[in-house]
Amino acid sequence: MGMRRWLLAGVAAGIVLGPMAFPAFAQQPVPVPKIDPGDTAWMLVSTALVMLMTPGLAFFYAGMVRRKNVMGTIMHSFIMVALISVQWVLWGYSLAFGPDQGGIIGSLSWFGLGGVGLEPYPDYAATIPHQLFMIYQGMFAVITPALITGAFAERIRFGPFVLFSLLWATLVYDPIAHWVWGIDGWLRKLGALDFAGGTVVHINAGVAGFVTALLMGPRKGYKQEPMPPHSLPLTVLGASLLWFGWFGFNAGSALGSGALATTAFVNTNTATAAAVIGWVLVDWIGRGKPTVLGAASGAVAGLVAITPAAGFVSPVGSIIIGLVAGILCGVAVIVRARTRLDDSLDVFSVHGVGGTWGALATGLLAQKAVNSAGADGLFFGNAAQFGIQFLGVLATYVYAAVGTYVLYKIVHALFGVRTSEEEELMGLDLSQHEESGYNF
Repeated sequence: MGMRRWLLAGVAAGIVLGPMAFPAFAQQPVPVPKIDPGDTAWMLVSTALVMLMTPGLAFFYAGMVRRKNVMGTIMHSFIMVALISVQWVLWGYSLAFGPDQGGIIGSLSWFGLGGVGLEPYPDYAATIPHQLFMIYQGMFAVITPALITGAFAERIRFGPFVLFSLLWATLVYDPIAHWVWGIDGWLRKLGALDFAGGTVVHINAGVAGFVTALLMGPRKGYKQEPMPPHSLPLTVLGASLLWFGWFGFNAGSALGSGALATTAFVNTNTATAAAVIGWVLVDWIGRGKPTVLGAASGAVAGLVAITPAAGFVSPVGSIIIGLVAGILCGVAVIVRARTRLDDSLDVFSVHGVGGTWGALATGLLAQKAVNSAGADGLFFGNAAQFGIQFLGVLATYVYAAVGTYVLYKIVHALFGVRTSEEEELMGLDLSQHEESGYNF
């Protein structure tokens, strides 16, 4: 009996003390995702900054149209904040980021934010509430259709515009967002890099702008009468608000307040500054004078181009991206002006060209030394990454072009998209809203 007691005592001691003596064999607790107050605070601020970008875009565009269209142009951007915010909560977020359906689209299982709570969601953001990630991404969804509006400024009916924008956000933006950012999106699994929306936002909107401008045709009097910007101070104000808000757009895409956010913040400012210099040089050489409009447009071009690369390249890389973007986009505007395409506010020349360059430049200049979660680009020994970036750009071009074309044709057949000649001559402010931006 004594021996038996000692044996049982030994077994009990082994059970209790064994994990202490052999920690490598002890069961390790699974870390529980925990909300970080610092990350949460930064992402709340970033969300507000990105929201501010859409009203900033409204001012940027409004200053470049004629006086009779200033309020109509502002309304195009402002209504998107309301319309897409509701769409995103009801079904947009679920389609873009919800449980994957074949790498193409999310399911509707998160309709109305069902299952999207205040706890962290490790697949997307492990240190902030899931709903915070949702609303942050929602601000990207808001501004993208607003960007398109510059292509058909001064000649679209408001009701069909709202319907087209709602359909486009659902059937074009949401699927591409899932391809690139969804956990099992096919471009993400392929290894395509898009830190903050070069393909999802800018190429997508730029291509849509090109298609809608082509389908709608030029404004009455285009190339026959002058159509200068009515208020460059408004445009510079808008560009400044975009520059300010873009820190949330890019640095916020780190999804936390750490070193990666700092990298994206520095790159955003540096590339934008370089792009201003690039576009001003194009103006100075091509026109003989540096223009304020060129400087403001250059800032936006730089912001667009650095967006996909912000968290993957060095500050020197951001200078290259920004400088080339300013030059490329400035030249693209000059070339477009010599054609019959009336892309009123040069959406494709800035967002399409700038976004394409930025996405491809990511495949050239990305470094794992900057972001270990990314990849090296062509200039750092990985030629395959450039090919992947090119495929992502091509896929976005094709889907955005076809989707936009089909949706435009449907809405136009049902309701007629373009204003009448009388309404266009009157201006959007009075014909669509019975208001005037200026009462002298």
